[in-house]
Amino acid sequence: MTDHVHDLLGIGVGPFNLGLAALIDDAAADLDVAFLEQKPAFNWHEGMLIEGTTLEVPFLADLVTMVDPTNPYSYLNYLREQNRLYEFYFYEEFFIPRREYNDYCRWVADQLPSLRFDQRVTDVREDDGVFVVETVDSVTGDRASYAAEDVVMGIGTQRHIPDQFEDFLGPDVFHSASYLHNRDRCLDADSITIVGSGQSAAEVFRDLVERQPDRAYSIDWITRSRGFFQMADAKLGHMIYTPDYIDYFYDLDQETKDQLLGSQDLLYKGIDGETSAKIYDALYRNSIGDAEPDVGLLAATEITDIGPARSPGEGYQLICEQWQEGDRFLHESEVVILATGYTRTDPPFLAPLEDRIRRDDEGRLTITRDFRLETDGLAGEIFVQNAELHTHGLNAPDLGLGPYRNATIVNAVADEEVYEPRSADTFQRFSVDDFVAERGAHRLESAAPKPSDGA
Repeated sequence: MTDHVHDLLGIGVGPFNLGLAALIDDAAADLDVAFLEQKPAFNWHEGMLIEGTTLEVPFLADLVTMVDPTNPYSYLNYLREQNRLYEFYFYEEFFIPRREYNDYCRWVADQLPSLRFDQRVTDVREDDGVFVVETVDSVTGDRASYAAEDVVMGIGTQRHIPDQFEDFLGPDVFHSASYLHNRDRCLDADSITIVGSGQSAAEVFRDLVERQPDRAYSIDWITRSRGFFQMADAKLGHMIYTPDYIDYFYDLDQETKDQLLGSQDLLYKGIDGETSAKIYDALYRNSIGDAEPDVGLLAATEITDIGPARSPGEGYQLICEQWQEGDRFLHESEVVILATGYTRTDPPFLAPLEDRIRRDDEGRLTITRDFRLETDGLAGEIFVQNAELHTHGLNAPDLGLGPYRNATIVNAVADEEVYEPRSADTFQRFSVDDFVAERGAHRLESAAPKPSDGA
């Protein structure tokens, strides 16, 4: 084992751990940290950096600003260093191009000496009261060992591929995460089917339908969801994307949390309003005059199986079931794009610690308010990034709350208040305690029965 013991080791370098590394780099506390990433460089969803797509949160939701607006790793300082402040000023947009967000993150990553790329973590164990993290170099195959008091996991989510498609993955059947790598193949196809109805599916459909007038392909968009619905998006509703709501949600009982999350899908899983409008506008333009765009959209339909098309070499046959009508049908397509989302799985490198990690009755990680795993007998702490949806609520994957979570982790690792925790101080109160205290209301002794949602 190496003799050098870091204060904190980060596993994975996505936006959340990158933001944590940036906050620590500029912090007053003297923390010895390193962040390990298996890829050769930072790249954020590079297969979905489609022209015209934007970040779904305002540019202020960069890596650091919501906690430390004067931090040198802010988006505004990136613009200044790129001599683009005036260009951005006249751009007059709150939502920046996704390609520029990726370029901004790469600019930050290039300046942080704590990042180690091409380091795939294979094992995490405890030895003499510290965590030992084993890695293998993705290029050379060389093995290395790191030690740290605490660990933070920021490994993100993995592509979700429904079982029936696993054996057919290839250049003609692929996940939307690799869309740009396969777009030329799509443009040469006779028929394309997109599966799913989230933001990724919508962005791929939009890109293809806008290019369709110059091409010969047909496009079908099929989802098992009830419709192609827009994400709920309004200023009053945005007040739940705050640390205050995290406090409120965390204190609810788990049954209520699960019920609440089940009713909040359209707060973070739907299609954003601009993308939805641009798709409709493209369909409208493509249908002017006698034109009939070769497009099909069908909701409430699950693709239950896939096999070769009836004519050899001409694509795939999809078995589809419309679950509201109970009807089944066959649909053929040369290319199938799986916009089927992402899923979180436990990383295999944590297996040596599995019997020390606490889980709830559903097998989910139990996580403290300050984003630590609850463990038995481990000397150090394992912090998590975006693994706490079931405990902390829908803000877990939100880029705008990433700096807040990172500030909380920095304070816990440093064991001092490096960054001042602040409430959001919005107009809404979430708990009865807060409302009663602020508005002079009087609490009743017995709780009333819970009304139905929306009452």
